[in-house]
Amino acid sequence: MEREVIEAELVLPTYLNFKRIQMYDKYPKGQNRSRHWKHLKQILQAENYQNYPPDEPNYVNIGSPPSMHPCKRICDITGFEAPYFDPRTNLRYANADVFKLIRSLPNEYVQRYLALRNAAVVLK
Repeated sequence: MEREVIEAELVLPTYLNFKRIQMYDKYPKGQNRSRHWKHLKQILQAENYQNYPPDEPNYVNIGSPPSMHPCKRICDITGFEAPYFDPRTNLRYANADVFKLIRSLPNEYVQRYLALRNAAVVLK
């Protein structure tokens, strides 16, 4: 009995389930290995977006409901995030150096900055 076991040839399958697939098995010679990306035009044709309801957001109409989060406050002078605002001019500022600059601005410049933000207020 032992002699039969020793003389028998061990036959293994070429692919074992627990091993990863080798690249040459997955992609035979001459086959492209790169991922094929679709362009927006191809996606639109494939998805048939003209049959979708007009109020549902998709690739064609990028309309979405307004955000529930409050908008960020941006410094009117530098464009950085502004945690402070000047109560006299209503301009937002990011640091003390910008605050000094804001206080030295004439009223017409302050009005222009406020108009850019659509917050034009007549200052006294």
